[in-house]
Amino acid sequence: MVKILIPNTVAKSVIFFGDMSNGTTLKFSVTPSLELVHPVTSISDPAKTTTGKLTLSPDLIIPAPMEAHGVSFRRVLELAFCVAGIWSAYIYQGVLQETVIMSTKRFGPNKERFEHLAFLNFAQSSVCLIWSFMMIKLWPSKDTGRAPWWSYWSAGITNTIGPAMGIEALKYISYPAQVLAKSSKMIPVMVMGTLVYGIRYTLPEYLCTLLVAGGVSAFALAKSSSKTISKLAHPNAPLGYGLCFLNLAFDGFTNATQDSISARYPKTGAWDIMLGMNLWGAIYNFVFMFGWPQASGYQAIEFCKNHPEAGWDILYYCLCGAIGQNFIFFTISRFGSLTNTTITTTRKFVSIVVSSVVSGNPLSRKQWGSVVMVFSGLSYQIYLKWQKAQKKRKTM
Repeated sequence: MVKILIPNTVAKSVIFFGDMSNGTTLKFSVTPSLELVHPVTSISDPAKTTTGKLTLSPDLIIPAPMEAHGVSFRRVLELAFCVAGIWSAYIYQGVLQETVIMSTKRFGPNKERFEHLAFLNFAQSSVCLIWSFMMIKLWPSKDTGRAPWWSYWSAGITNTIGPAMGIEALKYISYPAQVLAKSSKMIPVMVMGTLVYGIRYTLPEYLCTLLVAGGVSAFALAKSSSKTISKLAHPNAPLGYGLCFLNLAFDGFTNATQDSISARYPKTGAWDIMLGMNLWGAIYNFVFMFGWPQASGYQAIEFCKNHPEAGWDILYYCLCGAIGQNFIFFTISRFGSLTNTTITTTRKFVSIVVSSVVSGNPLSRKQWGSVVMVFSGLSYQIYLKWQKAQKKRKTM
């Protein structure tokens, strides 16, 4: 077996070193997919070459220490770039959610609200579809065996319904409440895992779930300010939280289907998945929004014609989602899913702070305590994942 030491930098083609069991040091040139595509050359005897391909399992990868200060500084800059990209895209999208989606913003002399929230799903799917198509054309992949476009049809259904419920919930609960509720994804996962599949979780994992569930429940029971309630179109906390948890349930099916597709077609890239999911999302939403003469899509188009500012807000909202997804893909490819989870979790906390300070949604002390409780649970979950990764690395 070859033990691989990879420098902490990823380029289009990376050179790193590996040690064979017989002590021979080899030099490899690989692509970011960790597939050896160039001959393997022995450093001790450059004349000796081995041709062919060797695919490495990610479980055998051991990151090497930083070899130079310049490399370390570049990694810090890359990480800062990822954090700035994810935070700016999704925090601004959150601001737009509160103004346009929650209908707190009025348009025109008659102070009209944008009421056609389902149209946002169609617009988001369409923009992400165009964006992913452009990315695939700009950086085409030569890999064959990628998932066919029709394989995403079932995940496209749940990916259409789930986000629609999350957006609809903003009619009934505040944006901070929605963010907290959607942060509790681990709760339905663990409940289904225990009841359906008989999975046994550790005590720390149950503690994480208890902190998150307790925090969300405490926030829901705490009294919201009259100013926050006045901004809601139809205040109804049970309905709003119910829609959020249904959103999580549909997201769980979507993620499971995506994992299944990736397992069957390992050559499928992130932009391929983005294209396939949004293709079906655009189709389903188009039928729902424009499938009959009185469908709400026509009214949404007419509203944007009469109030161009609303159309620009919707476009910015969609672009934030597309750009944010690309930053997430970039972060995972450079730093791994654990780093991405940490960035997105902290982003949610910052979004709540921004909503409270900038958007005028003041939280009570009890609600701030609930927020801290939820993010303490999420932070502890990240720490547990990091511990597992460290233990796995030491056993290699």
